[in-house]
This record gives sequence, structure tokens and C-alpha cells, in this order.
Amino acid sequence: MPSGTLLYAQSGGVTAVINATASAVIQSARARRVRVLAARNGILGALREELIDTSKEPIAAIRALAHTPGGAFGSCRVKLKSLKDDRAKYERLLEVFRAHDVRWFLYNGGNDSADTALKVSRLAREFDYPLACVGVPKTVDNDLAVTDCCPGFGSAAKYTAVSVREAALDVAAMADTSTKVFVYEAMGRHAGWLAAAAGLAGNGADEAPHLLLFPERPFDEADFFAKVRATVERVGYCVVVASEGIRTADGGFVADAGGGKDSFGHTQLGGVASHLAGRVKDALGYKVHWALPDYLQRSARHVASKTDLQQAIAVGAAAVDYALAGMNAVMPVIVRTGEAPYRWTVQPAPLSKIANKEKTMPAGFIRRDGYGITDKARRYLEPLIRGEAPPPYGRDGLPQYVALKNVPVRRRLPDFVL
Repeated sequence: MPSGTLLYAQSGGVTAVINATASAVIQSARARRVRVLAARNGILGALREELIDTSKEPIAAIRALAHTPGGAFGSCRVKLKSLKDDRAKYERLLEVFRAHDVRWFLYNGGNDSADTALKVSRLAREFDYPLACVGVPKTVDNDLAVTDCCPGFGSAAKYTAVSVREAALDVAAMADTSTKVFVYEAMGRHAGWLAAAAGLAGNGADEAPHLLLFPERPFDEADFFAKVRATVERVGYCVVVASEGIRTADGGFVADAGGGKDSFGHTQLGGVASHLAGRVKDALGYKVHWALPDYLQRSARHVASKTDLQQAIAVGAAAVDYALAGMNAVMPVIVRTGEAPYRWTVQPAPLSKIANKEKTMPAGFIRRDGYGITDKARRYLEPLIRGEAPPPYGRDGLPQYVALKNVPVRRRLPDFVL
């Protein structure tokens, strides 16, 4: 039996399958008789010494996490600065780790979380503290470097493609006397992966969605208006899917909400669909409807991709294996090994090649005119949304999700002022 405690924390926006990763982490560690603590609200819980004893949860509850969306232990958007600028916080983390005999730290998040795990591993080495830090991939934006795809993306992609296809059928039915243009806003600050996934809803110039707008291509309003008008005149209606992060040629966000920046340094975005809808109505005179699915994209566990669920579980189990094997500053990443049929495996990759790097849509995935996806993109995306993994439903017709007890561990250190 390995000696020590494993600490697991969730970071950033949660996904439909992040709890499946947590479930795999806890079950894998229990099988090795390793105690697992979870930080309440991510890295904040570690800094505040607000830790949860997962051993107090029955195995049935831990298993039920695999079909429960949200973040079972809470998450947060907090990015630690450099080791020099946030030295006190990093040293506090080590104090908490020492106090609870934490020898393995698993941080489940995206680019910034990989950076934090990497810095913690370096500080532990500086202080000669035996600690294995493993980043665990998660993000609906699919923008992590190295990994073929990110757990969380496949389910959000499936939700997007399904929602756009269904909405398009509604628009088509009403277009003769009602809505001519429908605008759907997809998450994607700098990378258009979710907007690209919407392209799976149709195939061919006349099938919705007709126009996709990507952050990777500058937004030209006049050209966009021309494409909308041409589509309506040809098809009878036009379905548009826009990434929230589309920019004009000068680099400005089309929908900067004016809310400043969050702790990750990200501009607060919002309203690109409503903005485009208003502009189309004013410029072209069409009746327009729009949708902002927002959190629905990442929380829709009822329409999760089976592939995504399997990958979320696999990276959680692999993270425990890597940590207990003494692997440090690594992340379990997904490697595509076959296309027909689709095959994949999990392999370790150094955090130094992932931290603070961003994977955008390859040029070869975007149609030459900039408003759609290519066959190459379709071959990449389609396997990621395959398969159904519905949660169990109760007699009330609603999914049966689990709520953990989240019993706190007794604190051993003085309060820490953030």
C-alpha cells in the first residue's frame, strides 16, 4: 500500500463529464488503498485548507458521479501567477500538502491549470518535498495542446450539433411566413472547435448550418451580410453558428461585454448572437431569432457522447497510475491511433509542452471561403460525438444525479489570507 494522500482538485468551467474523471480517480485510488482528498472549489480549497474526505462517500455515490454533470467538489477561476509573484501562495500549498501528507496532486483543468501544476511541481522540487503533480485534461473548448481532443469537448460538441439540427428543422418549417435567419452562439474564445462541431448537423451548401463564424478568421460584416442574403434567397432561410470569440480584422472582439477581465486574464464576452441578429435585422430587414445556450453547452449530461465519457474516465484512471508510479509534471493525453474504425489510447505528455499553450482550428479544417468545415474536419470531429451514454431517469421523468456529502477534513493550519 503506497504511503501518503492523493489530493484532487477541479479547475475552471466544469463539463458534462468532469465528474466521470473524478469518479475514475477516486475508484482507481481506492483500489490501491490510497486515501483521496478533494479540494473544495478547486485551488482555493487547497489554499484555504478546505479539503473533503472522499472516503466518507459510499462507492455507489462515487460511481454515480460518472453520470452526474457539474463539479462535485466545486471549481473556481483562479490562476496563480509566477512562482516569484505568488510565492506566498505556492508555499502555502506546500504547507497544506505537508500537513495532510499529500504526496500526489491531480489538477483537473485546462491550459492554465496545467501551468499551475507544473509550477507546484517545481516548487516541491526546490524544497525537496516528495510530490508528484499530474495535470488532468478537461475543457469544452478543445484547445489543449498535444492531446488529440479534450474530455468534455465531445459531449459539448454533440449537444451543439444536435441542438443546431433540431433548431434548423424548426426554422425551416416557419421560414415562409416567419423567421428567415437564426443565429446560434457557441462557446470558443480563441478557438472555433464548438462552432465547427455544429457543422456536423448538416452536409452540403443548402443544409443547415449554412454559415459558421470562427475566431480563427477575421469577421467581415459586409461579406457576412452578402452570404446571409444569398442563402436566404437560395434556400429560404439561413442558420448561422458563431463562436463567442469572433474578431474583426483589427483584432477587437465583436461581442466584448465590457466586463473587464477575469482572474485568468480573459476578456468577458457575451452577446455575439444577439449582436449579429440585430445587425442582420437592421441591414437586411429579415425577421431574426437567436440563441445563447451558454452553460447548457457544457452541462448537458443527458446528451453526452459515449466516446467523451470513456475518455474522461480513462484519463482519470491513467492520472492515478502515473502519479503512483512517481511520474511528475505530466498529463495523460488522448492519442488517436486509428480512423476507420476510430481508435485511441492514453499516453503521458510533459506539462511543459501543454501549459499556457492553445490549440486553434487548423487551416485545413476551415472551408476555403471561411464559413464552413472541410471533410478533414468532419473526419476528426465525427468520432468524438459518437455513442450515447444517458443517465438513469427516475419516475418523475428527470435524470437521477448524485449529491455528495462532502465531509470536510479537520484543519491543521492557521487561516491564510488570499
